[in-house]
Amino acid sequence: MKKFTRIALAFSVGMLALSACQSQNTDTIIRTEVPERPAGQQDMLGFAAPALETVRIGFIGLGMRGPGAVDRMSQIEGTDIVALCDAETENVQKCQDILKKNGRHEAVAYSGDEQVWKQLCERDDIDLVYIATDWQTHVMMATYAMEHGKHVAIEVPAAMNMEQIWDLVNTSERTRKHCMQLENCVYDFFELTTLNMAQQGLFGEVLHGEGAYIHNLEEFWDEYWHDWRLLYNRDHRGDVYPTHGLGPVCQAMDIHRGDKMNVLVSMDTKAVNGKEYYETHRGEAAPDFQNGDHTMTMIRTEKGKTIMIQHDVVNPRPYNRLYQLTGTKGFANKYPIEGYMVDKSKVGDLYTGEEGSKSGKVDIENLSAHSFVPEDVKAALMEKYKHPIQKELENTAKKVGGHGGMDYIMDYRLIYCLRNGLPLDMDVYDLAEWCCLTELTAISIENGSAPVEIPDFTRGGWNKIQGYRHAFAPEK
Repeated sequence: MKKFTRIALAFSVGMLALSACQSQNTDTIIRTEVPERPAGQQDMLGFAAPALETVRIGFIGLGMRGPGAVDRMSQIEGTDIVALCDAETENVQKCQDILKKNGRHEAVAYSGDEQVWKQLCERDDIDLVYIATDWQTHVMMATYAMEHGKHVAIEVPAAMNMEQIWDLVNTSERTRKHCMQLENCVYDFFELTTLNMAQQGLFGEVLHGEGAYIHNLEEFWDEYWHDWRLLYNRDHRGDVYPTHGLGPVCQAMDIHRGDKMNVLVSMDTKAVNGKEYYETHRGEAAPDFQNGDHTMTMIRTEKGKTIMIQHDVVNPRPYNRLYQLTGTKGFANKYPIEGYMVDKSKVGDLYTGEEGSKSGKVDIENLSAHSFVPEDVKAALMEKYKHPIQKELENTAKKVGGHGGMDYIMDYRLIYCLRNGLPLDMDVYDLAEWCCLTELTAISIENGSAPVEIPDFTRGGWNKIQGYRHAFAPEK
């Protein structure tokens, strides 16, 4: 059941959306429920589990994303791949071959039954369950694993509606087990460097961010087991895949670490290409195909900042995650062209006026308020503000791979934090906030693009930690 209350709307849809965006008039917002935290249950803000010398891992789902994860994890020190699980036996065998290639022992195999994953979760020699199945099975597997004493890492989106999200939050809080969403895009090199720039004040105060998942999936639809992703788009409206665009922006804006998302307004186009592809591919009519070809969502935060997120997987457009940050002193943009605009006062230490870029410094006299900084200035900025994680892992990440290396960094950081008893880079509240668009955007669209409240998944703790930071172990 959808956990929200519809409020009678007294204004036209257009005036309603405008009123909510400008003044956040509480009388016009569709409310969402924040269930009371059960007695004895504590939040997971800043939570760090006891350190693990070796992280023993079980993998569930070895179709599209799973094999790459097995390959990467088997090249990370301090891991033991204990068990592999997939409904298809041949998928398990492919991953056994990956383990052998990387000099690892054969894992215990589970296959041939769609419920066999429970046996993996019930083992007492696994610390982390890594879930890379279809979207609608994520939550039942993750909650079952946590109830059996395992940390969980879940592919994106980890949850598809509010009931599932609260199940993950409550189970993580109650069991004191990490529940992390495997959002790889926050570890891409440009995103890491830009995050460091923002944290060092290069852009001044970040006021607005944009993100997207614009990726024509025409070449990939056949690879989804039993058409599960296409069927989900047939049956659901809204931004069903928001986390790649939203995650990096939320980190740069310190969401639930000093600010929080308050309200969203969403709208979509009619379904054209998605519906047409479905009918051609499946050979059946889809008069009620739900997901519009393009979805746009606007978000306003507690501290008066804004975010825009887009979703489009069916139109002939170049791949684009946008990733833009607009600050009072600068601007960052990743797609379609990487570039920065910064106040000259912020880059004065790069200036020599004479030696040029050969010394690692550049002439910044030609900075313009109408264009990106020149390439030599951009290169110098990116070198100066290269994130410590990137400095440490860039070469290995490029070698091991996974979307250019960001998948490797994601997995490495998960293991690093578990082995050192540190808070994870992404907690269960990140998961909740980034996934909640899957249902809340649909509610907004189905109510004439009405404003919808974004609940505080921390239940009052959003200001407890000030500023997003990665945790590092003390040097020995």
